[in-house]
Amino acid sequence: MNPIELHPGLADVPVAESAISFIDGHKARLEYRGIAVETLARESCYEETAYLLLKGELPTQRELADFDDQLRHRRRIKYKLIDIIKCLPETGHPMYALQAAVAAMGMFYPARDVTNAQSNWDSAVRLIAKLPTVVAAFHRLRHGDDAITPRDDLDQAGNFYYMLFEREPSPAIRKVIDACLVLHAEHTMNASTFSGRVTGSTLANPYTVISSAIGTLTGPLHGGANEEVLDMLDEVAAAPSVQAWVDDAVAKKKKFMGFGHRVYKVKDPRATVLQELAEHVFAETGRPKRYDLAVELEAALAGILGPKGIYPNVDYYSGIVYNALGIPRDLFTPIFAVSRVAGWLAHWLEQLQHNRIYRPEQIYVGKREQPYVTLEKRP
Repeated sequence: MNPIELHPGLADVPVAESAISFIDGHKARLEYRGIAVETLARESCYEETAYLLLKGELPTQRELADFDDQLRHRRRIKYKLIDIIKCLPETGHPMYALQAAVAAMGMFYPARDVTNAQSNWDSAVRLIAKLPTVVAAFHRLRHGDDAITPRDDLDQAGNFYYMLFEREPSPAIRKVIDACLVLHAEHTMNASTFSGRVTGSTLANPYTVISSAIGTLTGPLHGGANEEVLDMLDEVAAAPSVQAWVDDAVAKKKKFMGFGHRVYKVKDPRATVLQELAEHVFAETGRPKRYDLAVELEAALAGILGPKGIYPNVDYYSGIVYNALGIPRDLFTPIFAVSRVAGWLAHWLEQLQHNRIYRPEQIYVGKREQPYVTLEKRP
């Protein structure tokens, strides 16, 4: 019998068959259900993209209108859930508040029978609709402001911005927020998606599944890179020049935040389309100095990192865009979750179709057949 081969981090080990998304890391290709993500970000909207991920096909006009209507009328959260959020520490990270609120949500909307297709759909719609409300409510409540009631006349992106700032976004701002939601909605078998599928394989309820995925996303190796990009760019701004900072960083073997990806060996296609759409926002907000530094830094690192297959990923520019919109840094990762919930739910529903509980093997490296030494005889 051949010994079990260890693959740390399950690198390159397929754990499921999936028809949800596809990546070609050498050709900068990311597709949702076969459609290029750049096309969806430019021409579609988050609501339509979420439907595509959940259902497997683009909706008809009637189907999209019905789905959009369901989302708009399920955004409100119960006052007791607001009370729970009020009791959380104001200094706590919004990701922890989001995870706690989603877990609690499962008690308000019991959905233990995951064989019930209608219940599963209702839960999916409810989670996509309510996560933005939870994030915005915690953000405002921690600053002593009242949570803002969602508006049914605004789409997902516009309503989220409104609940944060109590004003409607301009068309350009609404579009870039919507595009960010589309671009982050799904990305094959990443850590949080795998976590959600593992939890779902136990037939846990959907709120527990999403709470599990959110918890995985809190880790700095998964979510939060866009926050660290801003810190890096602040360092670059304090240096005599971009090239001087690069030379020093290379000499000290610093990590370049926002560069590199386990899958992409070329520039992340999501970063490319985000840059394009951000230009329209910067025409309104003013071109941030960080953005110019980021473009210059990308060019300076091309000759150093490019030959190694290391290029900017979506996090490199998303934080700059959010910052330009006045969104606090610690909301960057919660926005990721607000978007990715559609992908997580699509994987959960797919997992249930041919479910088998995950039970991987291990390679035991501990002691064997040790004698038990009674307490009085131990040194």
